[in-house]
Amino acid sequence: MTANAFPTLRRTALLLTVLVSMGHSALPDERPDQLPAVEGRRDGAAETIRLPPPTLRGERSLEEALARRRSVREFTDERLSDADVGQLLWAAQGITHDRGSRTAPSAGALYPLELYAATADGLFHYEPQAHRLVRRASRDLRPTIAKAALSQDAVRSAPLLVVMTAVYERTAVKYGDRAARYVHMEAGHSAQNVLLQAAALGLGAVPVGAFDDAALARALTLADEERPLYILPVGRPRD
Repeated sequence: MTANAFPTLRRTALLLTVLVSMGHSALPDERPDQLPAVEGRRDGAAETIRLPPPTLRGERSLEEALARRRSVREFTDERLSDADVGQLLWAAQGITHDRGSRTAPSAGALYPLELYAATADGLFHYEPQAHRLVRRASRDLRPTIAKAALSQDAVRSAPLLVVMTAVYERTAVKYGDRAARYVHMEAGHSAQNVLLQAAALGLGAVPVGAFDDAALARALTLADEERPLYILPVGRPRD
């Protein structure tokens, strides 16, 4: 090897060092339409649970679900199956097209909402693209969430709590001051999907907006940019 080759090698090594320090954002195959994952603190291994594929033809029609929808606040202790949990989360934010479209409309297709499922088995984050759950906590956080929700009986007794949060910045990038309006509209669409899906499955549910925002954020160890919007208790009606 000649002496003239060393400057070239040094320049190559420097370039590689810069690319590594930039992380995966320097890779040319990254898709710009992929939303960044919301990272929160976890108290255990990031176990993933692949949910059963959602059902696209149920036993009840949309009209029946609309007629049956009621706010239900008393539930049995019966746990919901993975299929039921997956169907409810899919109804809220599930993927319905290979381009990434979801069950609820989103301004600019920016999808600011995040979903969490709290059960006796722990706290899980829903990932729509893979239709799976990622464990965030191993302990049952429902009592803590209920306390943040002013100790409401429906929150305390439900076998499943669907918690909806939002990252407003995703929408504000395009819509500025109107972002909050659009995020709240989307949350309403998504929550109604959960309520109707619950009715179609023969389950009961109720939308809850009365809670201490800071206490709920602490209970879920939310990222700083996330804001809680809804708690949706779901279960089998006691009557």
